[in-house]
Amino acid sequence: MKVVLFCGGYGMRMRSGASDDVPKPMAMVGPRPLIWHVMRYYAHYGHREFILCLGYGAHHIKEFFLSYEETASNDFVLRGGRTELLSTDISDWTITFAQTGIESPIGERLRRVRHHLDGDEMFLANYADVLTDAPLPQMVERFARRDAGASMMVVPPQSSFHCVELGEDGLVGGITAVSELPLWENGGYFVLRQEVFDHIPENGDLVADGCARLAKRGRLVAHRHRGFWKPTDTVKERAALDEAYARGERPWAVWEHADAGAGAGVGTA
Repeated sequence: MKVVLFCGGYGMRMRSGASDDVPKPMAMVGPRPLIWHVMRYYAHYGHREFILCLGYGAHHIKEFFLSYEETASNDFVLRGGRTELLSTDISDWTITFAQTGIESPIGERLRRVRHHLDGDEMFLANYADVLTDAPLPQMVERFARRDAGASMMVVPPQSSFHCVELGEDGLVGGITAVSELPLWENGGYFVLRQEVFDHIPENGDLVADGCARLAKRGRLVAHRHRGFWKPTDTVKERAALDEAYARGERPWAVWEHADAGAGAGVGTA
């Protein structure tokens, strides 16, 4: 299935300065940007046709892939000045770069790339800045069996804060960690059918408009995931992922856990 990635937002909380125009999906985790990790996750499960919804800082994303250096994350042999790759990352990927506007909400970005989906009944979508080890095949299979217009991966609340129960007299009746409440958050991994376009108005949002309207009609299902899931909304969160990568703690890298050599290609750079 095709994978639509929303990578055109400002990512203000990730910016280190007023002149920093690098979009959030291009923040580095190890030797590669976030968007690469997300795409490798999908490619590992056989989904290698990507549609990038570009906007703010689009040239950074274009330049990264146009000048992609395979040797940064693959073993190779240098023989007679010629580089022979022992494995490749993106040689079998198809990437469509679509400018979807600087100010466009996510729903509008999706509307603007609809023609690139070729009328496919089902497709995948992602914010391109959240990493997980969720079992994608199960997510897709369960949705395919359901009569619904969209599936949203949901995760337990990530906040470290506590909720305080107050009585009218100001006395505290109880304190509960947000993570322990019977609530679920949008995890940012979607499986969608063409039906979703019927519920996203011009300049609308995917979740607040499309998913909310489907939910009211009983057409939205959720895939609950309690495993690894990490957003990168702040510099601190991104730095934590980068440090985990350096320590070799990267559960989102499902391709590294596969059998050695499985699915790897051999090519020449």
